[in-house]
Amino acid sequence: MIRTLLVFCVAIISNCIFAQPARPKLVVGIMVDQMRWDFLYRYYDRFSPQGGFKRMLGEGFSCEQAMIDYTPTVTGVGHTCVYTGTVPSISGITGNAWWDRKAMRSVYCVEDQAVSTVGSSSTNGRMSPRNLVVTTIGDELRLATNFRSKVIGIGMKDRGSILPAGHNGTAYWYDNTTGNWITSTYYMAALPKWVADFNAQKWPNKFYREGWKLVYPIDSYRQSSADVKAFEEKKFGQSFPYDLSRFENRDYAAIATTPHGNSLTTQFARAAILGEKLGADEFTDLLALSYSPPDHIGHAFGPNSVEVEDTYIRLDRELGELFNFLDARVGRGHYSVFLSADHGVAEIPEFLQENKIPAGRVFMGSIVESMNRSLAEKFGLHKLILSNSNYQLSLDVRAIDSAGIDRRTITNRIVEQLAGQPGIARAFPLAELNTVPLPSLLRERLNNSYYPGRSGDIQLILQSHYIDAYNNTGTTHGLWNPYDSHIPLLWYGWGIRKGKSQRTVNMSDIAPTLAALLHVQLPSGCVGQPIPEVLK
Repeated sequence: MIRTLLVFCVAIISNCIFAQPARPKLVVGIMVDQMRWDFLYRYYDRFSPQGGFKRMLGEGFSCEQAMIDYTPTVTGVGHTCVYTGTVPSISGITGNAWWDRKAMRSVYCVEDQAVSTVGSSSTNGRMSPRNLVVTTIGDELRLATNFRSKVIGIGMKDRGSILPAGHNGTAYWYDNTTGNWITSTYYMAALPKWVADFNAQKWPNKFYREGWKLVYPIDSYRQSSADVKAFEEKKFGQSFPYDLSRFENRDYAAIATTPHGNSLTTQFARAAILGEKLGADEFTDLLALSYSPPDHIGHAFGPNSVEVEDTYIRLDRELGELFNFLDARVGRGHYSVFLSADHGVAEIPEFLQENKIPAGRVFMGSIVESMNRSLAEKFGLHKLILSNSNYQLSLDVRAIDSAGIDRRTITNRIVEQLAGQPGIARAFPLAELNTVPLPSLLRERLNNSYYPGRSGDIQLILQSHYIDAYNNTGTTHGLWNPYDSHIPLLWYGWGIRKGKSQRTVNMSDIAPTLAALLHVQLPSGCVGQPIPEVLK
């Protein structure tokens, strides 16, 4: 009897020692490209009680003061930071693209000429995560489960799926030349059957036939007074409803600037959950889902537009339906979700000017061309400024050194010329970052973005509400200001408390919070801290 009891106790202890840690069946990361934090409340009374935003706000946890802790605030860097818990100075992803000193050319953040497209005949699949020099939370989850966990990245933008999926996950993105979802030979040799079957349904054409009609009468929209403005792009016509039928079988890129692009993304995510059997076994899976259309729509029409308002009303419903699908497929209470954004967005400058707020456009491309002409006349060297990207200028230091010219002489001349340009608040050599008088917060964010070989020589800081413009319509993002750096951060589901916090947290805190939730190692470059009030 004693022997039997002893064996029984040893068995219980052994099971306790070797049992898997408690984890959700599935983690779904939702990135809404260009979603400002204030959109949660600007449109709150327009969101459905059955929608996604009120469900997360009411039943989950909201970090109200989530900030991006670096600059530039752009898509590639934002998706990287969320899933790695680190900043550009460590991840190596310093922008959507950057001037590479070794290659002496502009490098796209996920470009990879060593791989080929899988799923179409275009070159849009020649992408991989090789430029990322650290691991993601998905990589760490895969390592922790000896690669039994599945990690899938999905987004219409290649960088919005590849960087979150990490080095060991699988990424799919949208080919805007064919209307198909594709990947690259970095991940596989051929598309899985479920992806091929999805592409065969020609979803973009179905959505084009529907057109873009408003959910509610236009007069009921908060932003209706701002509709049909000269400073908005005229993508589809003058006013609603927008007829999209002319794009059928012709222009597969147009769908990305409509809410139908969100629906296309959700449909593909559902197919991935079914096709890959995500959340179906004892090993936690990760679905990194990126909604790209709000960024395209926001750039074209601005945050104070009917188009953006209608997009978020529809996205709210989209998320509600996705959560219902997860309830049925994975089980309510068995999955965890977080929702955030890669960056915010500035209002259209002319909209602010109409309302007596200082704002404007800085056409840096034209300014650089003019300065290069001036420098050529003075020093006899052509195109000394090689690149204008990420609010930094990169100089041709090889040509400067070969000519025997003091770099500081040229740098000072450029800084002096920039200082006289309207809309430019500061310009200084990046080497002097830690000696130039700046608020500590701004200095820290700029330091967080410096990566040798992928950063420039001269740093620019624009005045508030001035944008680096390419034309006279629409708007953009990329600065340190709250309209670009204050993002939503919502948590919901398994292991998540119900509540709200006004404590300031950083974008880099998301990945370590996920690591704590999942009981896995921090990503290799992680500088963030877990957010304890989120977790049960």
